[in-house]
Amino acid sequence: MSKIKVTNCGIEGLYVIEPTVFGDSRGYFMETYNQNDFHEHGLDMVFVQDNQSMSTKGVLRGLHFQKQYPQGKLVRVVRGSVFDVAVDMRSDSPTFGKWFGVELSAENKKQFYISEGFAHGFYVLSDEAEFVYKCTDFYRPGDEGGVLWNDPDIGIDWPIPEGETPLLSEKDTKWLGIKDTFKF
Repeated sequence: MSKIKVTNCGIEGLYVIEPTVFGDSRGYFMETYNQNDFHEHGLDMVFVQDNQSMSTKGVLRGLHFQKQYPQGKLVRVVRGSVFDVAVDMRSDSPTFGKWFGVELSAENKKQFYISEGFAHGFYVLSDEAEFVYKCTDFYRPGDEGGVLWNDPDIGIDWPIPEGETPLLSEKDTKWLGIKDTFKF
């Protein structure tokens, strides 16, 4: 019997995954990935690379995707909290340009699976956040693309306090909007 709860997010290829947490007065234990549990829910991806990052409050990373070698990502937060977002970049998808966001935190222990073909980003809500992710393909630096984080055509409702500006990398300030990135 599966030890995870998988929730479809309304966009094919996006899933919130909640592991069973076994806790007592000493602490807790959980499986963060079990291939059998994932297969039981029809999630048959194979992971080839693990990554970890640390970011401070107000940092926004994204929205990133890979052009020729797309990566599926299983993401979670091990310290702090973030608002995590995926945007459908599959031009033949009925939900192209639609987004889904979920709060991931060390406390709620939720994970988010983002299939290949999505742009991904997150905004740090806590003083610091450590973010870990498993990838279905290797990172190739020359293959990265992106979409502007605040593109009005996507309309992500980021939980950024009024009057504050997120901390962005120089690269993330230069992405174009979805209409200019995907010209049809």
